[in-house]
Amino acid sequence: MKVCITYHEKFSQYDLGVDHPFRGDRFVKAKSFFDEKGLSQSPNIFFIRPSPATRADLLEVHAQEYVDKIYRLAELGRPYELDLSWVFQLDTPVSRSILEALMLMIGGVIEAGTTIFEGNADRAVALGGGFHHAGRNYGGGFCIFNDIAILVENLRERYRLKRILVLDYDVHAGNGTTDIYYSDPDVLLVSIHQDPETIYPWRGFIEEIGEGKGEGYKVNIPIPMRTGEQAYLYALKEIFLPLAEEFKPEVIIANGGSDAHFADHLGSLGLTAKGFFEISRTIGEISEKVCGGKVVLLIASGYNTLVLPYCWYALIEGVAEPEKNKDDIEDYYPAPNDPWQNRQQVEDMLKNLKRILRKYWKCF
Repeated sequence: MKVCITYHEKFSQYDLGVDHPFRGDRFVKAKSFFDEKGLSQSPNIFFIRPSPATRADLLEVHAQEYVDKIYRLAELGRPYELDLSWVFQLDTPVSRSILEALMLMIGGVIEAGTTIFEGNADRAVALGGGFHHAGRNYGGGFCIFNDIAILVENLRERYRLKRILVLDYDVHAGNGTTDIYYSDPDVLLVSIHQDPETIYPWRGFIEEIGEGKGEGYKVNIPIPMRTGEQAYLYALKEIFLPLAEEFKPEVIIANGGSDAHFADHLGSLGLTAKGFFEISRTIGEISEKVCGGKVVLLIASGYNTLVLPYCWYALIEGVAEPEKNKDDIEDYYPAPNDPWQNRQQVEDMLKNLKRILRKYWKCF
């Protein structure tokens, strides 16, 4: 199996400030860890240094006025001195260097998809991808442009894809991706995340299922705080796997990172590095059944940079070396004692979710 990874040294410029949770050194630390583990020497893995995306790529998803304003802000380079209520929340500054890094990341996401559909790789990993809080004309949550949607539109235009499945396993619900495709039945979005009553963006309840022709194609799996790994993986497999089999996508795009780890600074879920390996291995296994193994992983999140490299590496290993023994996956910290925490609450939530989805999906 051949796997490509997109990476550029300028990704580190996506650094939102000294006191900000999203620092650019995450990419440097992750790449150094990958090199220590020998990913660069692996015969079935190769790295791609991407070219930047273009404004035309952005405009496939985002409003012209919004894109123009972001570029003007980047030129000014003083985001905190301006009233940004019309653009995005103050948690996401813009500068020339940040925008340059972002365009390279989006370019890497596009290239990851292209590499698969041109037959040069079986699966692809785009480091720096997964900015799921950006909508057509807004940003926030450390996200400026939605590269997930840009990849979807690029694949639709280039390869005439009709059915795309997006799995969002970030600890936060992907409100931007949801809004962009809320009425679109050709993009099935499955998002597993922490209970939105307890975390940003306060969206992603089981009742948010889409509208119009897209009703039933937006699926949210809200997990209670402090849910352990086994309950989390149980919920993922109970919903994601049957939906993937019934929908039969032509590609699976998955976005997330390490922020569902039990030691993350912004989330409150209980995954370990082994859990992330299980997530990506599960994605890879179902992809072999439904779409010829075509998977694009977008990896950027995580706010404890001690555990982040271990989790990102585990995600890559899950799609590149799925036959690997899960017990060989290392973690920075020992695992929690109670891997089944919140099992009953998760089962109760799943019963309600399946009841809602039964109207739209035979598998439930």
